[in-house]
Amino acid sequence: MSEKVFFSREITPEKIVELYERTGKKLPGKVAVKLHSGEAGNQNFLKPEFFRPIIEAVNGTVTECNTAYEGERNTTEKHRKLMEKHGWNRYFTVDLLDAEGPDLELEIPNGKVIKKNFVGKNLADYDSMLVLSHFKGHPMGGYGGALKQLSIGVASSAGKAYIHGAGVPEEIWTSDHDSFLEAMADAASSLVEYFKGEIVYINVMKNMSVDCDCCAVAEDPCMKDIGILASLDPIAIDQACLDLVYASKDPGRDHFLERVESRNGVHTIEAAAALGFGSREYELVEIS
Repeated sequence: MSEKVFFSREITPEKIVELYERTGKKLPGKVAVKLHSGEAGNQNFLKPEFFRPIIEAVNGTVTECNTAYEGERNTTEKHRKLMEKHGWNRYFTVDLLDAEGPDLELEIPNGKVIKKNFVGKNLADYDSMLVLSHFKGHPMGGYGGALKQLSIGVASSAGKAYIHGAGVPEEIWTSDHDSFLEAMADAASSLVEYFKGEIVYINVMKNMSVDCDCCAVAEDPCMKDIGILASLDPIAIDQACLDLVYASKDPGRDHFLERVESRNGVHTIEAAAALGFGSREYELVEIS
């Protein structure tokens, strides 16, 4: 059965709340809101004010995890300071899930590349998750969306190295590329299993650079904004975003797609679909 993906070309904070409500899912209990806090110097990440209405609507806690590379987010102390500088603490309770160890280990019995995923132990404090993804390009993954946010995004600092290295953290930047993409799909599946379907995904196609919000020096957006999507299926929502890019007549489309295709970005979606925790088939429901 194809999953519904709700789509609006109008990009406003209020429209995010409307699309969330259209999914029909009311997230229960304590809600972890996973988003990207933005690397120091990055100009494209989506700001706290933009997400404020939806985070307040679900009474959520903003959650992040430390990075596995040099920058202002690779230690708890630096990351907390940057989140404060970027304004996340101004409106929300903020929780660095892997602020201190030991990590929570999630089993992935049917994983193709990795059989376990390491996430911040504070994840155990939450009953459900709202995944707010800024859809854009990515230097390694080709694109960043719901699947990357679920996998690399929720993984602890050590867990990120484990996924990137396809199970061998020492090979964080040298592992087989398709194996890394498959490891991301494996890791994403463990979060879907952990929350037993109590997750809503929102992808915002705005400020669409070929670079991630993790880049301190990122290219400016190369495409016009496209819209907001919401779904209960992380595979369907990412596929829908890619399809919208392919269907676009924007002059920056080819530059964006070169980034996606040169990194075989769609393979993360292919690998996730093969694991069966969602579908590439979807019904796009446009909301005016």
